[in-house]
Amino acid sequence: MFDEDLLITELTFKAIRSSGAGGQHVNKVSSKVVLNFDLTNSGVFSEEQKILLFKNLSNRLTTEGILILNSDESRSQHKNKELVIKHFIELIKQGLKVPKKRRPTKVPRAVKLKRLSKKKQQADKKANRKPPEIS
Repeated sequence: MFDEDLLITELTFKAIRSSGAGGQHVNKVSSKVVLNFDLTNSGVFSEEQKILLFKNLSNRLTTEGILILNSDESRSQHKNKELVIKHFIELIKQGLKVPKKRRPTKVPRAVKLKRLSKKKQQADKKANRKPPEIS
């Protein structure tokens, strides 16, 4: 499939200050980790894999083809780095999955008949609500 160790060497990380409450310590510690991965210039994937990843991860990529992920779940920068790498690997694995081809099937006859009988019941119910015609 792909070499995870080689892929991790292509990642760039940046540690920034995490948002939210946290007291005095939060103002001096950069625990949030931002991961950047340049898919266009990656040497790990073949051209077919890149096309598949571009298609499947299109809503997560920038216009330059860079994938940006961040993690600020933990107070530890190292833990956040591990979490963001784990999330990145899962995302890549999901992006490389080729969807199964859908085989079109006919609607079963029994389902059609059931729908039509329900429709007839509904029509009868509504017709019975009307006042009788006096001639």
